[in-house]
Amino acid sequence: MAALRDIQNKIAAVKKTRQITRAMNMVAAARLRQVQEKTERFKPYAAKFAEVLASLSQGIDPEIHPLLAVPEQVDKVGMILLTADRGLCGSFNMNLINKGQKFLQEQAALGHEAQAHVVGRKGCDYFRRRKTEITTQMPGVMNVIDFDLAVSVARLGLNAFLAGEVQEVYIIYSDFRSMASMPTVVERLLPIQPEPVEGEEAEAGGGLEYITEPSAEEILVDLLPRYLNVRVYSALLNTATSEQASRMTAMDNATKNCKEMIENLTLVYNKARQAAITAELMDIVGGAEALSQG
Repeated sequence: MAALRDIQNKIAAVKKTRQITRAMNMVAAARLRQVQEKTERFKPYAAKFAEVLASLSQGIDPEIHPLLAVPEQVDKVGMILLTADRGLCGSFNMNLINKGQKFLQEQAALGHEAQAHVVGRKGCDYFRRRKTEITTQMPGVMNVIDFDLAVSVARLGLNAFLAGEVQEVYIIYSDFRSMASMPTVVERLLPIQPEPVEGEEAEAGGGLEYITEPSAEEILVDLLPRYLNVRVYSALLNTATSEQASRMTAMDNATKNCKEMIENLTLVYNKARQAAITAELMDIVGGAEALSQG
């Protein structure tokens, strides 16, 4: 009977775990809808911003602004790594961390010094446990994604770039495309090289020429820092969306696994219970035969 009781306790524990994972799945789904809606609303603005910047930058000397100047030689680079503050989202955080580690190793192989700026508690904890030198840590900031956070994160790379501490700045984030596609990407933030927008946006407005007042150079000087903030904000939104999507998928898989475990444990319980009943019946029959023969 002790074995049966142990199996019953295991079944009860797995059922409670299934309730937790199911609730976490519902919470992640609700948060995913919120942040995904914000991301979708921001995409047209970011695309139009990039289109206008690309149009204004045509034929303009990159030397008019330090953010456009391409360095002749690269000795030091900056890396901004975006991770989540919480776990229970599958391999989401490790994919970002591994990408960051690979980037640092590649830069070291090229003979470049690297500054690491890590955003999100999971990334900060990982590198701190391994005693990896981190220039800036920003844990506990990924729960609420707003434009002020984007400005703060962009300033990490901007200040180092303008001070001459690094010649290039890269950002590593998760690009949310669909529930099945959330690749980890590395993009160069600085120096800025505006490129024409591709796809439907380019077909709709890629050939427009803007008449500006004041001059395009003056407007471009004002837009470049804002464009940097826009790109970082887009990366933050995509990373937050990917986090919730990964957590929803992980909790859904955990719920299914709990269901399978309950079914398997129930079969084991039924077999053990049937074996116990059979043994008791055999004892009764054996005792009855002994009495009748006596």
